[in-house]
This record gives sequence, C-alpha cells and structure tokens, in this order.
Amino acid sequence: MSKANVKKSALITGITGQDGAYLAEFLLNKGYDVYGFLARRGSDTLWRLRYLNILEDVKLIDGDLLDMSSIIRALEISKADEVYNLAAQSFVGTSWQQPVLTTQVTGFSVVNVLEAIRLVNVKIKFYQASTSEMFGKTNETIQSEDTVFHPRSPYGVAKMFGHYITINYRESFGIFGCAGILFNHESPLRGIEFVTRKVTDAAARIKYGIQKKLYLGNIDAQRDWGYAKDYVEAMWLMLQQDAPDDYVVATGKTSTVREMCETAFSYAGLNYKDYVEIDPKLYRPAEVERLLGNPAKAKEKLGWQHKTGMKELIELMVEADLKRIKNGL
Repeated sequence: MSKANVKKSALITGITGQDGAYLAEFLLNKGYDVYGFLARRGSDTLWRLRYLNILEDVKLIDGDLLDMSSIIRALEISKADEVYNLAAQSFVGTSWQQPVLTTQVTGFSVVNVLEAIRLVNVKIKFYQASTSEMFGKTNETIQSEDTVFHPRSPYGVAKMFGHYITINYRESFGIFGCAGILFNHESPLRGIEFVTRKVTDAAARIKYGIQKKLYLGNIDAQRDWGYAKDYVEAMWLMLQQDAPDDYVVATGKTSTVREMCETAFSYAGLNYKDYVEIDPKLYRPAEVERLLGNPAKAKEKLGWQHKTGMKELIELMVEADLKRIKNGL
C-alpha cells in the first residue's frame, strides 16, 4: 500500500458533543479510523452519535482529560495521526457556578493532551478548540486573529489558557498545533442549555401546547452564528496545511437573540412577542454584548467559508425539534 493510501487515524476528545459528533461523521466520510476519548458519565452521552447513525463506526476509549496516563494510553491505542481536542465544560453560564472545574477541564487539560503528544509522538497533529468568548469585552467592531483578548467569563479565561499553551508547544517543541477560534455555531445536536436550542425547542413545544412561555435574559446580545456541520470542515482543513497556524472561523454576520427568536417562532407559525419574557436572573454577571468574526484568513488560506446562514440554521433546528416532539422524544 502506498503512503498516499494509508488510512489515517484521528482521536477526538469530546466526541459525544455537538462538534465531536459532526467531526466524527466528517472524518469517517473521509475514510479515517475514528477514535473517541470518552469520559464515562451516569447520563446517556452517546445520543448524538446514534442520531447521526455512526455509533457503531467509531471506536471509544475510556479516559479523562485530567488523567494524563489515560491520554497517553489513548494515543497509543489509536496510533493517532491527528488529535482534535474538543472536550470542555463549554456552557458559559455554568462557568461562573463551577469556575475551578471549568478551569481544570477547559483550560489545564489542554496541556495534558499536548504533553502526552510530546511524550508519545511529537509528529501528531493537534487541533485546539478555541472560542470567540476569549475576545469578550473587545473594542474592535469585528474580531480577527490579531484582536486582543479580554474574556468576560471563567470559561473564556480557561479557553485562553488552552489557546496560548497550544501556541507555546508549537513554538517550544515544534508540535503541529492549530487553534480554531470558532464563533457561535449551532445545530439540532446543540445541548438544550444553550440559548439557540432553548429557543428552538421552546418554539416547538409551544407550538404543540406543551410549554406556555420562554424566559430569556439579554435578548439584544449580538452573536455571529453559524452551522456546526460547516465548521468542523474548517478544523480538518487546518491540520491539512503545510504549516500550523490559528484561524477565526465565523460567518462575518451578526444577529441578535431577539432576531433569532423571531425567526424560530415565525417558522413555527407563532409571534415570539406573545411568548418570550425577560427574566433578569438570566442575565450574565459580565455580559458580552457583541461578537462578530472576520473569517478572511480562513477563506484565503484554507479555502473555507460558511454555507449556512442564521435564518436557515434556526429553521432547520426548529424543524428537528418539531419532529422530536411529534415523535415523543
């Protein structure tokens, strides 16, 4: 078998999350052997892999990102060519309630993975899931790879550590480490605690008479929303380049939570104004009012651009939630 035909192997941490599941599907379609690094939980965490009908196609390895020995074992078992580090405590609101856990799982665990790569095989390519939340209270209207970070949550601070330690291992040890600074990206696989799914699920439940009201915090917050299924391609493209680098992944367009509500409820044949109520308790301790990404570098160097706009994204999420509820799920 020629070198060009050798099957690649990828290890995904956070494979049971939204991005992990879509990335696993994407890599399987590329012909990869896909391994998932799985922290066992009492609740069912495999539903997304079942939803995409790929659970039987991935190989799951038990481990924990806070236990570097289990990471080393996973690298040896998978013989990974590429590692995608997507695992995190990723809900911003929870990071104020569990700041120490968030710092450990979202931040410090990144150095565990990088150190394991350095010890096992320094040629493994590494992708770190960075986030637009690192920009936080920025003075720049549109954020790029050169924008100064000012995170406004423990989650953003923890992600910033993961981002910079990736750069440090790249510069210190020559590891092919890339960080994707992804702006908000959603899908029908998004967890119900995130505002997009909270809105689309509520629109569907209200449509079927199961729910009466939707309570939200700051609905004038502006975000750059894209489709997670589009964004995982950018992760893969970063690791296919000749040299490692960091990239903003975004649509370059911003919308408010209010506009998202209008789209979701309208698709369900409802007027959001009749059902959405503001609950001051849902405001964040430190709000990020506006985030808008500049994806020019990703477009120029990776040949990547988003395919799905916010309206289409929210409508496909509402449609999926309507089907779920109709089927009693």
